[in-house]
Amino acid sequence: MAFFQPQQTKTAPKHAISPALQPWVEKYRPKTIDDISAQEHTVAVLRKALSSTNLPHMLFYGPPGTGKTSTILALSRQLFGPDNFRERVLELNASDERGISIVREKIKGFARQTPRAQKSASDGNSYPCPPYKIVILDEADSMTQDAQGALRRIMETYARITRFCLVCNYVTRIIEPLASRCSKFRFTPLDSSSTSSRLMHIAAAERVDISPEVVGTLIDTSNGDLRRSITYLQSASRLSASTTPPTAITPRDIQEIAGVVPSAAINDFARTLGVDVPEDMTIDDAPADPKRKGFDTIQRTVKNLMREGYSASQLLSQNQLHDVIIDHQTLPARQKVKSVLAIAEADKALCDGADEELWILEVALQVHKSLSS
Repeated sequence: MAFFQPQQTKTAPKHAISPALQPWVEKYRPKTIDDISAQEHTVAVLRKALSSTNLPHMLFYGPPGTGKTSTILALSRQLFGPDNFRERVLELNASDERGISIVREKIKGFARQTPRAQKSASDGNSYPCPPYKIVILDEADSMTQDAQGALRRIMETYARITRFCLVCNYVTRIIEPLASRCSKFRFTPLDSSSTSSRLMHIAAAERVDISPEVVGTLIDTSNGDLRRSITYLQSASRLSASTTPPTAITPRDIQEIAGVVPSAAINDFARTLGVDVPEDMTIDDAPADPKRKGFDTIQRTVKNLMREGYSASQLLSQNQLHDVIIDHQTLPARQKVKSVLAIAEADKALCDGADEELWILEVALQVHKSLSS
């Protein structure tokens, strides 16, 4: 009996994503280390290492969204090229796979394999393709102590054919024997000019019209995290394009997407407590004289803020009420200190599970009292 197999059809790659549906964070991820923003010292050192093709074990640490993972991925692609990248690079997120069994099985199994022969580049470029592989451990500070201890021995044994790059946010959570075997590279939060230029570049490429005020709001709400600011920009772009005709993106839209308390609400709250905030920085129905406010007005303002769904930690955190008071130009230092002490006490109580509305009211009354004295 003859058996006939159905003709196989060519299918698209499993992970192929349309550019229109691709997250901008991935779409505009730097392709080379020269595209990395703001990390001049790290890029200069890695550029020299790239020219010599002799990479040490590396430890990248710093706040989220500063380019740590993008840097090592770009460096790996420049070393091996697109055809050898998948065989020569193992990328693991240690926050998902952080047990000692993963180190002993998956990482050790990859590290002990001798690199295969170099493939000729299909794009016509030449790549150094040194005779070793790279293991990238993202979120390495989430690895257990036992897993880090087991990794230490693997790094020593297979250093000739495998190099490791540990990526983490908190370098103090990496055990000292492991950290001492790596060259450390500190990634600092991106400055406003670097973040602004990158956001403007992406907006121009995607044909999104944004104003300098929107860019400033993106920078303020992301706190130096470029990945977060790009995500906010893409979300705002989709929100703008959802209407016909598309609406302009405003700073309020960015604040809503970021989940922060709008500046107008914070400034109105501050004026209720007696902080002299300019009229054009508050909501439309803000009363003119903040010094005539009493308990009933303050309690009503706090209740309205709670009804809007804003959390107490958001109201008191930096870039909110705290910074409005600290950055004020005319408030005396003594009044600022008393206000900040009230905020600090409330922050501790909220961490212990205290009632949010009661403590926001307590802070409001303490700040009002200190500013009125």
